[in-house]
Amino acid sequence: MSRIDRKFAELRQAGRKAFVAYMMAGDPDRDTSLQVMRGLPEAGVDVIELGLPFTDPMADGPTIQLAGQRALEAGQTLQRTLDMVRAFRKDDGDTPIVLMGYYNPIYSRGVDRFLKDATEAGVDGLIIVDLPPEEDEELCIPAQAAGLNFIRLATPTTDEKRLPTVLQNTSGFVYYVSITGITGAADAVAGDVGPEVARIKASTDLPVVVGFGIKTPEAAERIASVSDGAVVGSAIVERIGRGDSAADVLAFVKTLSDGAHRA
Repeated sequence: MSRIDRKFAELRQAGRKAFVAYMMAGDPDRDTSLQVMRGLPEAGVDVIELGLPFTDPMADGPTIQLAGQRALEAGQTLQRTLDMVRAFRKDDGDTPIVLMGYYNPIYSRGVDRFLKDATEAGVDGLIIVDLPPEEDEELCIPAQAAGLNFIRLATPTTDEKRLPTVLQNTSGFVYYVSITGITGAADAVAGDVGPEVARIKASTDLPVVVGFGIKTPEAAERIASVSDGAVVGSAIVERIGRGDSAADVLAFVKTLSDGAHRA
């Protein structure tokens, strides 16, 4: 079992929903970013999604785009992101870490080298938003062979014909995107999300967590109540971007995790 599999098994046994937090690696700088990352588990985060800064983040809204720009301007690279994971693992061998981003930096490094370095650093899974299932031979299948979960996105436009293809070779969990469009663009509505989660769960035994459009503890609780967990990204990244201290960011994260865990 991967760390992700173990975490969801523990949550299921405890009757709890997952809280997943996204942050951009290296935003606003390496030291602050690592300080926030190290504090996430104590703030109640069950799974960490660590963004890979990229120059052309087509699925992201302005908040995360700007975070990526700040990170790149501060010198963040794929190597430095892996170094962050390695530094985190010195003190935490349990919390799952998922790298989320785009294929270009991985392709530039070379898939074999990237997978070797990522597993050695302590990465547990990948969400690569611009690699569709038709390209599974490119990264998904090699990643799973290397012991990494490959987590796929399902969306409101993933119909019954497309869903089996999306679920094929997916592992760890399914990430349901609650809205159409970019990150941070609208609010998730539990009444809309619930039936979609149920539809996906009818076709897979994997946990289904929901992200995009969750900005408050109350929203995290509502969404977690109709799924296996909630993901918050833009609301956290926004506070980092406006210069909140690591302590203040983590205090906000704690309110979100408390909301999800109340579900």
